[in-house]
Amino acid sequence: MRTPPNERVSSDIADLPAPGDAFGSERRCVLSGESRPRGELIRLALAPDGEVHPDPLSKAPGRGAWIRPDRAALEVAIADGSLRRALMRAFKGGPADARLSYSEDLPHRIEAALARTLLDRLGLELRGGNIVLGSARLEEHARSGRIALLLHASDSSEDGRKRLDQAWRVGLDEEGSGRRGDVLPLDREALSVALGRENVVHLGVSGRQGSPGGAPHRVGRDVTRLRAFSDSDPPGERS
Repeated sequence: MRTPPNERVSSDIADLPAPGDAFGSERRCVLSGESRPRGELIRLALAPDGEVHPDPLSKAPGRGAWIRPDRAALEVAIADGSLRRALMRAFKGGPADARLSYSEDLPHRIEAALARTLLDRLGLELRGGNIVLGSARLEEHARSGRIALLLHASDSSEDGRKRLDQAWRVGLDEEGSGRRGDVLPLDREALSVALGRENVVHLGVSGRQGSPGGAPHRVGRDVTRLRAFSDSDPPGERS
């Protein structure tokens, strides 16, 4: 998946609650009825003109409706009208509920918003010194156990991934586990634009694994939401 050059990064992105933290109180998906921490769901916001739009940072004012990161389920809900009914209930009594509308390309807009959120996050973490780039440097850091999260572009080579995955397993003392880095639904062009570097194919997030609020946690949260939404695309519709 490619995304256009990302917009100006706002420091507000750092305030998005992580799953399980004090700000990650649970919300209910309006489609499935399932409750999850806010950080695992996607917020839809209602604009004053009645248009529903994605709000992945949960910063838009007014009421919000929450859905799971499941593109296939969302597309079914759009097609059979259950999304409209669910949103009418969620926004009932609001100033714009009578003229509620949403674009047919809402799933694409959500995926683009999630991708932009992740790319903005990576830019912030790079400036904070938490991102390791360059295959040789990344391999060295991974082998010495200094990489908590390993990420690959969608168009990275299998050989390149295997070499770094192996070094990462060595550093984690998990040789033989088969553990691999995450292949993002983002290509090297999108990553390179976001990070202001040429040919970003692989990257690592430094820090301690499982540390609440740390860089791996923050990046991992955004990776998980985007991956979950993108991986649920109907066959043949991945961009």
